[in-house]
Amino acid sequence: MRIVIIGGTGHVGTFLVPRLVKAGHQVVSVSRSQRQPYLPNPAWNEVQQVNVDRDDPGGRGDFGNRIAAMQPDIVIDMICFNKSTAEQMVNALQGKIKQYLFCGTIWVYGHSVMVPASEERPRSPLTEYGIDKAAAEAFLLHEAKERGFPVTLLHPGHIVGPGWKPVNPAGHLNLKVFEKLKKGEEILLPNLGMETLHHVHADDVAQAFELSIHHADKVTGESFNIVSPQAMSMRGYAEMMGTWFGKPAIMKFLPWDQWQKTVNEDDAVITWDHLIHSPCCSIEKARQLLQYKPRYSSIEAVQESVEWQIANGGLQ
Repeated sequence: MRIVIIGGTGHVGTFLVPRLVKAGHQVVSVSRSQRQPYLPNPAWNEVQQVNVDRDDPGGRGDFGNRIAAMQPDIVIDMICFNKSTAEQMVNALQGKIKQYLFCGTIWVYGHSVMVPASEERPRSPLTEYGIDKAAAEAFLLHEAKERGFPVTLLHPGHIVGPGWKPVNPAGHLNLKVFEKLKKGEEILLPNLGMETLHHVHADDVAQAFELSIHHADKVTGESFNIVSPQAMSMRGYAEMMGTWFGKPAIMKFLPWDQWQKTVNEDDAVITWDHLIHSPCCSIEKARQLLQYKPRYSSIEAVQESVEWQIANGGLQ
C-alpha cells in the first residue's frame, strides 16, 4: 500500500513509520518542517518526506487536494483537530482511498462516569480540544455511515515514550516531580490523589494503527480506545515510581484551592484538565476487533520515558 502519514515525524510516527516500512508499505511522511523523529531508524531512509504546513494561510484550503494528489491508498491523519479540517479531507479523498485513519483522543468522553469507559458511551467533552475532536469524529462517523467514507478512529490516552515528557503523578509535565521522587523528597498532590491517569506507550499506539490497516475490513466506521491495560491513580502512580527509584514516595495532599497555589499557572491548568477528566478506558473492543495487545503497562511506559529523560539530561 502507498500510505501518506500527516504528522509522520511526531511521537507516534517515530514508531509507526518503521513498522509500516518493515511491513512492506510505501510511506510518505508529511510534516511542516524537517524535524527528525524522536528515535533514529534506518527505515526512514526509505521514506519520502514532504514538507507542507497544513495551517499555512496561503494553502490551507488546498491541503486536502495536495494530499489526494500524492495518490495514497491509505491516509493516516495524526493532526486533524476540528470538523472543518475533517470536512476538507473527506471532500478531497472521497472515493480515492481505501482507508482514512484518524487520531482522536480519549478527551472526547469528558469526565469519567462508568469505568472503564467503552467506545459506546456518549460524548460529553469538557474542553475546546475535546469538543473540537468530538465534532470532527461525529462528522467522520456520519460520512462513514451515509457515504461509505472508509474512516477508522483511534483514541490514544496520555502518550509517552522516549523523547517525551510523561504526565507525572501530579497531573502535569514538570519533571521536577520525578526528581523529587528520585531523591526521596516530599511531593504535593491535589485532593486525595485518587483521580486517575491513563497512559499509553507511543509504540502501542503505532501498533494499533498498523493493526487497523491489517484488519481494515472489520474496522470501517469504528472507533477504538488505545491505552494501556489499566489506568493509574495519581497516588498509586507516585508510590510505584518511588519504589522504582528505590525511595518511598513521600506525599502530602492539599485541597485543590491550596494546591494550585504551589505550582505555576501552566502546570495548574494542565493538572486541572487531567483532574476533571480522570480517564479510565476499556480496550476490550480493540482487543477483539484489532487483536490489540499493548506491550506496556502504564507504569512501564512512563518508566521508559523517565529513563530516556535521565539518560539525556532532562531529569537530574
